[in-house]
Amino acid sequence: MQRAVSRAVKRGPDNPDKPRRTAYDKALGLLARREHSRRELKTKLRQSGYEGDESVAAIDRLGEQHYQDDDRFAGVLVRSRASQGYGPQRIRAELKTHAVPDERIRELLEAAEVDWEASAVDQLRRRYGAKRAADHAERARRAQFLLRRGFAAATVRRATHAEVDDAADDID
Repeated sequence: MQRAVSRAVKRGPDNPDKPRRTAYDKALGLLARREHSRRELKTKLRQSGYEGDESVAAIDRLGEQHYQDDDRFAGVLVRSRASQGYGPQRIRAELKTHAVPDERIRELLEAAEVDWEASAVDQLRRRYGAKRAADHAERARRAQFLLRRGFAAATVRRATHAEVDDAADDID
């Protein structure tokens, strides 16, 4: 018995025989991989050549079917970035790029119940090991590292000084 062998048709604008996917199908495919915000989906659909009305209709339909939800997206992003060792300021900035309102960002960060100071100390240990900062310049480099990761200045100060305090405890 012979099996029919299907050949993949080359995608792209140079193959007019292949029917174009709808904006809904494209967006659904994107959401199948990971959560996306409405803004992010709209941008990706526009970059793929879909018109604004078609994109908005597709995103609205996905929202009605609960496949796309900005609130769920924001919650996933907060948990993901916090577990990756990013601080609240960096997470807040990323959420703002997705048009999440300030009040909602505040609620999400509070609900995450992350010990930001412990997270900062953990990031220092992961990056620099158990070795103490040799001098003021090294401590400043470590502080800059934490600030770039989005930790508040007060948290960075406590984390970098906790390292100094731990060294003093070892001497006693």
